[in-house]
Amino acid sequence: MENQEEYLLNIIVNSGEAKSLAFEGIQMAKKGDFDGAVKKLDEAKEMQQKAHAAQTELLVKEANGEKAPFSILLIHAQDHLMNSITFVDLAKEMVELYRRLN
Repeated sequence: MENQEEYLLNIIVNSGEAKSLAFEGIQMAKKGDFDGAVKKLDEAKEMQQKAHAAQTELLVKEANGEKAPFSILLIHAQDHLMNSITFVDLAKEMVELYRRLN
C-alpha cells in the first residue's frame, strides 16, 4: 500500500466485513447451526487480522518517523476496528450462550 488512505480503507473494509460475519455467526447460532456459527466467527477473525495488519503497518511507519497526517478518515478507521474487535468478542460469547441454551 502506498498511501495512508489505502491503509485506512483496508482497515475500514476488513473491520466492517468482520463485524458482518460475526453478526451472521450469531444468527446461525440462534438457529442452532453452531458449526456454521464457529466458521463465520473464524472468518471474522481473519478479516480482523487483515485490518489489524494494516493498522500495524501504519504504526510501524510512524515509529520510523513517517508521521501520519491526522484525518477524520483515520478516526473513522480506528472506530471501525475497535467496534469490530468488541463485536466479534461479544459474538463469540453469544454463540457459546446459544450453544449452552440448546
